[in-house]
Amino acid sequence: MTGPVFVDTNVFLYVFDPANKEKQTAAEAWRQELWESGMGRISYQVLQEFYVKATQKWPESRDEVRAEVTDLLTWRPVKVDAKILDRGWKLQDRYQLSFWDALIVAAAVSIGCSYLLTEDLQRGQNLDGVVVVNPFQTDPSALLAH
Repeated sequence: MTGPVFVDTNVFLYVFDPANKEKQTAAEAWRQELWESGMGRISYQVLQEFYVKATQKWPESRDEVRAEVTDLLTWRPVKVDAKILDRGWKLQDRYQLSFWDALIVAAAVSIGCSYLLTEDLQRGQNLDGVVVVNPFQTDPSALLAH
C-alpha cells in the first residue's frame, strides 16, 4: 500500500458542491476510499478553511458541514506549529508557493505523506517527497493499491 494521502480543502468543498457533478463524484470517490483505507490526512488549517468556505457558500448546510468537520477529526489533523511554519517558509521560497499552500505541504511532509491531493498545484510535482495528485485527473484505485 502507498503512504498516507494529505487532502487539500478543495476536495472536501467539491463533495458539497452540486454545481459540478463530475468533480463532486470524483471528490466523493476519493473521500470514500480514504475513509475506508484509513490513508487520509489533513491539518487544522484545512478543516478551518473548509468550514469557512463551505458555510459561506452554502449557509443552509452549516450543520452538515460541522458534522463533516467533526467526523474528520478522526483523521488526527496536524497542528501548525513553529516547525511547520518554518518548513512552510522554506518551501514557499524554494518552490515559489503561496504561503497557505506551503503550510499544507509542510504539514504533509511533517507526517510522512506520500501524496498531496489537490487541484491547486502542478500535478506530478515532487515537493520534498510529497507528490502532487490532481483528484480530478487520477482515480483513487490507480493510486491506492489494497
